[in-house]
Amino acid sequence: MPGAPTEPDLMTTQPRPVYVIGGGPGGLAAAAALRARGVRAVVVEKAPAVGASWRGHYDRLHLHTTRRLSALPGLAIPRRFGRWVSRDNVVRYLEKYAEHHELEVVTGVEVSRIDPAPDGEGWILHASGGRELAARAVVVATGFNHTPRLPDWPGQEAWPGRIAHAADYRNPTPYAGQDVLVVGVGNTGAEIAVDLADGGAARVRLAVRTAPHILRRSTAGWPAQRTGILVRHLPVPLVDRLARLVARISVPDLSAYGLPRPETGLYTRVRQGAIPVQDVGLIDAVRAGRVEPVAAVEGFDGAEVVLADGSRITPDAVIAATGYRRGLEGLVGHLGVLDERGRPTAHVPHSPAEAPGLYFTGYTNPISGMFRELARDAEKLARALSRPPRRRRSADRSVPHPPARPAPTVQP
Repeated sequence: MPGAPTEPDLMTTQPRPVYVIGGGPGGLAAAAALRARGVRAVVVEKAPAVGASWRGHYDRLHLHTTRRLSALPGLAIPRRFGRWVSRDNVVRYLEKYAEHHELEVVTGVEVSRIDPAPDGEGWILHASGGRELAARAVVVATGFNHTPRLPDWPGQEAWPGRIAHAADYRNPTPYAGQDVLVVGVGNTGAEIAVDLADGGAARVRLAVRTAPHILRRSTAGWPAQRTGILVRHLPVPLVDRLARLVARISVPDLSAYGLPRPETGLYTRVRQGAIPVQDVGLIDAVRAGRVEPVAAVEGFDGAEVVLADGSRITPDAVIAATGYRRGLEGLVGHLGVLDERGRPTAHVPHSPAEAPGLYFTGYTNPISGMFRELARDAEKLARALSRPPRRRRSADRSVPHPPARPAPTVQP
């Protein structure tokens, strides 16, 4: 089966491998690029198969980036998958990718903590089943959207309706005939709202705290992704001005419907971590009244949802498209390599100064396309790890070391 586990023998005399934590697109791309340069890489995935996060996404999802600009190193995405690749075809591609590159993938094994090796050479990975795996270097690729973040709204525990995170949403069937409030107007929230409106929900409202920048996914055949690639290294004020001009030409003013044009520039918002919303039906749904923007959620009071403008509504269900946390604290939080938001302080091809040989990929959300940047980062990583490793200085080794034990053979 594509993506099925292999069983690398870690008791052999060959050098310690590079361990890649996470069998999603970032982890697989890194492993393939390393293998192409003769560096042994072992992918460790806690789920039963590669591409686990993509398997769990909602049915309607497609890549918002083009097929040609989303391929990972060494294997094109099949042309038959179309320009905007569906969720199921992304999963098929990732399975084929692992098979095509003959990657060493171990599934069903979760790494819970990473510590410096006692001898100062490499790392020890603490994994499920009491395993301790010795690594020359480690690539952390557990994903940008790792742990669902659900706000702690006042009164939500007593609310009689159904509250679910967008991570649990698959399709509109369970919500047919219901009044649904979607909270959050990022790409996920916008697309789920449209999906519900198309799929038979009686009423769909979209709670908006900060008006988003909305872009056409493609204009006259030109994808927004290509524009993102062209402008990403230009000065922020210039891109803000250009984006404002393009928006006025290509996107109608939705202020009368509750979605005003943002005051803060598009690229300024990107630098703050807010990616523009790619239009896959939201504009038409809002203009037709099938999706109704409302104020942000402040809390719950009995059967009512209290909004920021003081109004109260009584939906049957709430779907919180309120984002994710990176979930890296337990894995590497003790190493001093995360910032105040829990994101890595260094990105491939660089390691944090405190942790040479520890790499992170996939923890940014670029306007040029996540898959494209994962592919580029994989090549940079492979070049960096093709060079002789840098020994950790004794002054850097302030983290308590686990007892030295031989690394056992990984069993899924």
